[in-house]
Amino acid sequence: MGSNQTWITEVILLGFQVDPALECFLFGLFSLFYTFTLLGNGVILGLICLDSRLHTPMYFFLSHLAIVDMSYASNNVPKMLAILVSQERTISFVLCVMQTFLYLAFAHTECLVLVVMSYDRYVAICHPLRYSVLLSWRVCTVLAASCWIFSSLLALVHLILILRLPFCGPQKINHFFCQITLVLKLACADTRLNQVVIFAASVFILVGPLCLVLVSYTRILGAILRIQSGEGRRKAFSTCSSHLCVVGLFFGSAIVLYMAPKSIHSQEQRKILSLFYSLFNPMLNPLIYSLRNTEVKGALSRFLGKRRLV
Repeated sequence: MGSNQTWITEVILLGFQVDPALECFLFGLFSLFYTFTLLGNGVILGLICLDSRLHTPMYFFLSHLAIVDMSYASNNVPKMLAILVSQERTISFVLCVMQTFLYLAFAHTECLVLVVMSYDRYVAICHPLRYSVLLSWRVCTVLAASCWIFSSLLALVHLILILRLPFCGPQKINHFFCQITLVLKLACADTRLNQVVIFAASVFILVGPLCLVLVSYTRILGAILRIQSGEGRRKAFSTCSSHLCVVGLFFGSAIVLYMAPKSIHSQEQRKILSLFYSLFNPMLNPLIYSLRNTEVKGALSRFLGKRRLV
């Protein structure tokens, strides 16, 4: 038990265990969703880069959210599609552990970016006269870099704790990607320390940020209600509604997936929840921001208008 040697070299991902005909349908459906995810987030990212009117802190953080969503989906979905279309279920143990690390890093980053975006809306509505000082480009850069660095370090802690374990099988993971708790089941050693760290990290990275978002929006709501004009209240709320939708989708699905007792959901249900968390959320985020944000729609109209003139 004291050895830190990894005995297995490959892992078998069972994926969705359904009829072959349904696998073809799921491959087409998930490929379409993945394409929309890359296209939608890519369009948001391109518009922010190309349109100078979107060079503000709010859209700076939105560009990081788009990058996270594309990376997040690309970490899990291609292998899932390969399992569906070619039945190639094996993945090397090294790639499996790397997939786990990247999944955690991107998930943590998205949590923190959403918190920073709520702080941006809080400053914009509650302290508009100090907005350019409290969210200068230097502050925005530091906040964004901190989200990526801290998230990567936290995921690295999980990676180090995984790599200290000996792995001797079984080699099968009943999922479409290397989810950390299922990877730990392959270990032939005591994983209680890993389980404690996973729970503590889940509380810290989900409950903590969610509380900060709720505090920000409680104060934002108070500030909006004090606005005298109905038009002013409507405009202030419209700038926050998109972010609130994204926050609700992300934290809601994450808490149900990672903090609800495991006995509540079967493994197949947890696969569907993971799919919603890692594919549907990244696909819906750009739709929410483009459909409910007049500035993004305006930037897209200006870009399409220039293309027609060329």
